[in-house]
Amino acid sequence: MTPTLGYHDKIAVLDLGDDENRFSPTFLDAVHAHLDAALAEGAHGLLTTASGRFYSNGLDLDWLAANGERAQWYVGQVQALFARVLTLPMPTAAALPGHAFGAGAMLAIAHDYRVMRADRGYFCFPEVDIRIPFTPGMAALIQSKLTPKAAVASMTTGRRFGGVDAQALDLVDATAPEGAVTDAALELLGGLGGKDPGTLGAIKNTMFGAAVAVLTADALSAPGAAPRAASSSARPPPVRRAAAAAGHRVRGCVPGRAGPP
Repeated sequence: MTPTLGYHDKIAVLDLGDDENRFSPTFLDAVHAHLDAALAEGAHGLLTTASGRFYSNGLDLDWLAANGERAQWYVGQVQALFARVLTLPMPTAAALPGHAFGAGAMLAIAHDYRVMRADRGYFCFPEVDIRIPFTPGMAALIQSKLTPKAAVASMTTGRRFGGVDAQALDLVDATAPEGAVTDAALELLGGLGGKDPGTLGAIKNTMFGAAVAVLTADALSAPGAAPRAASSSARPPPVRRAAAAAGHRVRGCVPGRAGPP
C-alpha cells in the first residue's frame, strides 16, 4: 500500500500505509505529492498515521544496500522531508497506531504533536545499538524538539519506549486506546485551524531555523533526483559507513525483522 491522502473535515489525513512504511525514494515522492496537495487545497491541518502495526520503520535499508553510491543523496532526501514537515505552514500531528523506529520516529518528532497507542507499539531511536550514528541533521531535529534529558534517554540508549513511558518523557504528547489514536490526534488539531499559513510558516522557520539549516544542507547540494558525485576525499555519511560495515547486524536488529510484538 502506498501513502494515501484523505480528509476529516478540513484536516488532511495522510495514511503512510499498512506495511513497514519505509522511506524508499518512491515513498518519499508520494508523501511530498500529498503534502503539495494538502497545501494547494487549503487544509487547516495535517495528520499522519498508518493502517498496520508500524507507523514507520524508517530508512529503506534494502534500497540503501543496493544503491550505496547514492547514500548521501538519499539521506539528503529523507532529511528534506523532515525539514518540510517541521516547518509546514499548518498545525501537524502524528497518530502512532504502532511502532515508530529510527527515521520513522524522527518523522513523528518533526510534527507539532504526537499521539501514541497506550497499550502496544514502541517509539525508539535504535541507532546506538545498530551502529548507525545520527547525522548532524537528524540529531539537530531531535534535539530541537526534546529536552536534554529526553534526548539523552532516547538517543544514547536505544530504549524502546511504550506509549506510557514515551508520554512521561514527552516523546509524545498523549496516548490513547487502540482504535482511538487518530481521534485523539484530530482533537488536538481541531481548535487550531484557520491560522494564516504565511505567519505560521514564518514562526516555525524562526523556531527551528538552526535545525532546518543542518537538515537541508545535503538536500540543497543534491537537487532533484540526480545523485551527487562524492569526492574521493569526502567521508561517507554515517548511515552509509555503518550500513556497509555492519549490514548483517542492521538487518538482525531492525524491528519487524527482529519481531517486536
